[in-house]
Amino acid sequence: MKTFDHLTVIGLREWVALPDLGVAGLRAKIDTGASTSSLHATEIETFERDGQPWVRFNAHLGTVVQLRHRRCEAPLVTMKTIKSSNGHAQTRYVIRTPLALGDRVWEVEFTLACRKSMRYRLLLGSKALVHGQLVVNPGVKYVQDKPAFPATLSPVTGAA
Repeated sequence: MKTFDHLTVIGLREWVALPDLGVAGLRAKIDTGASTSSLHATEIETFERDGQPWVRFNAHLGTVVQLRHRRCEAPLVTMKTIKSSNGHAQTRYVIRTPLALGDRVWEVEFTLACRKSMRYRLLLGSKALVHGQLVVNPGVKYVQDKPAFPATLSPVTGAA
């Protein structure tokens, strides 16, 4: 890992994975102006498992040219109202799942949102950067290596 003091240096774009959701090889946009991280999701539905609230959704992981998605399930943490830069407010489901970046893995909260018109399907916000002890060098991209995974977790290659 390349570091600055005790902080890990990352670029404006990085390869990440969400191991508990079975997702590898996902490009993330780093957004220090956003507090909360966001994952592109559709067909979101809530359900109960062992008396606890969960959410089931399609995580969209590809680009406009190369469409990929995976059906995922995660415990529902809460609902959160997010205000966009243009002032539009939207209530979203929030999940917490491990995120892998370089050789680090830590828990990150993601809002589930339609990012269909966005180039990057995952946005990594400032709270995740603080918890991951990361510092952004805005002049570079893909500084860290793609996260390594156990053999049971492979990159998404098509609809799951």
